[in-house]
Amino acid sequence: METRILIYAPIGQDAPLAAKVLAMAAIDSHVCRSLAELAAQLELGAGAVLTVEEALAPGGYKLLLECVERQPDWSDLPIILLTHRGADSATVRQAVAGLGNLSLMERPVRSLALITALHSTLRARKKQYQVREAARRKDEFLASLGHELRNPLAPIRTSVSLLTHMYPDAAPVARIRDMVERQVRLLTRLVDDLLDVARITSGKIKLQPQLVSLSAVMNHVNELCLQAAGAKRIHIAWQLPAEEIMIYADYARVVQIFANILSNAVKFTPQGGNVVVRAERQGDELRVTLRDSGIGLDAEAIARIFRMFEQSKTVAGQFSSGLGIGLSLARQFAEMHGGSVEAHSDGPGHGSEFEIRLPVVSNAARNAAPQLAANGADGRKMQVLVVDDNRDAADSLAALLEIDGFDARAVYDGASAIAATAEAMPDMIVMDLGMPGMDGYETARAIRQRPGTERILMIALTGWGQSDARRRTGEAGFDHHLVKPVELEQIIRLAGARQNREQVQAAR
Repeated sequence: METRILIYAPIGQDAPLAAKVLAMAAIDSHVCRSLAELAAQLELGAGAVLTVEEALAPGGYKLLLECVERQPDWSDLPIILLTHRGADSATVRQAVAGLGNLSLMERPVRSLALITALHSTLRARKKQYQVREAARRKDEFLASLGHELRNPLAPIRTSVSLLTHMYPDAAPVARIRDMVERQVRLLTRLVDDLLDVARITSGKIKLQPQLVSLSAVMNHVNELCLQAAGAKRIHIAWQLPAEEIMIYADYARVVQIFANILSNAVKFTPQGGNVVVRAERQGDELRVTLRDSGIGLDAEAIARIFRMFEQSKTVAGQFSSGLGIGLSLARQFAEMHGGSVEAHSDGPGHGSEFEIRLPVVSNAARNAAPQLAANGADGRKMQVLVVDDNRDAADSLAALLEIDGFDARAVYDGASAIAATAEAMPDMIVMDLGMPGMDGYETARAIRQRPGTERILMIALTGWGQSDARRRTGEAGFDHHLVKPVELEQIIRLAGARQNREQVQAAR
């Protein structure tokens, strides 16, 4: 359907004659007899649209304009318009101005000229489909790359945490731990940014809004950027309002907005500089400014720093490290929340200021955070089953959970997980999805079929973060979907939330 010509000429014999000519030239076509049929067929796909001047006036122009405006980035729908002989009408001029990839052919049209034009049009359309296919393969590659990189990151992070628990007072271990943790965080962030690019370009980003406080967001941002700032002796001054400001937003994405901009400010501020983060409420908006004493921006740079993969130069004139996508993601996430990100500078050497605006909600009481406890409601240790075919990842996570007060054990395949659950039902299962043989989805469904397993807290721990993977985990019976490498606090927080819920239900 994507290579056919949609013909819309509801008046006279233009449509059947054009279809006959195209059939003789072995060009597939479909005649649309109404605007409704044209709209439906456009949704199914088209190599091009062949229409006539008089078909635009009753609403055809509006329909084609809407189709052109909402088409994806890779697409530039070709439209061939057969016009009346003589001077251009207002209808034709309007079409030329609004319909983009438009070609005009004056009637009467020679059959050979029409066929030649359509062959050329279809060749150009084929190039567009090749661009789409390349983008699809790139997105699949990035998703697979992210999964493969996250898998080894998980045991690295948990092993470092184990070293901290085993040697809490050993200074050399602390230095190694901090170094490895910095590199793991950096690599995780690079992987996440790459995947976010793929998700945004394919329209797969779905916000998960909740009521969050500005102070919680900024505390998290501070943790993410503190080490980089400390390494350059850059002082970050936080000027936050005394009142609690609540926003209804995707917590992870909002943290990403501020962290990307703040880390960018730290990167382009020389040693010993400073950054001031100021936040205030202005009516129904949260206004946050980040002002640095860095290298500044010229007018040309301000116009392009938010472009994807844009690389800026450092003080020494060399290109900076990184992928050049942090600021672009920050702006796009802000706009998805109904906000904005703008940059200002008085020029090179005078620092830069970034202004972020997000909508706020009325001051509401924050829900009490769940207690982070490893004990169940009856005082016993929570029983945890870790399932992962990567033995290093499974053993290190189980050991870390043991140190934090859980009763944890590890198995390494789906069949063993089902057998272990039948032998002694755990309170929580943390399971990898991409296991050979019986994968995590199938294992979870088999476990949920047994009576009494509805009380088990099941957490999917995987390198796949796409929305379809999250949907499949929910359908398989998982309660939560965590992306590797996961921090232990995330698992403990989810366990605490389930425990609090069970205590409330038991008291009713």
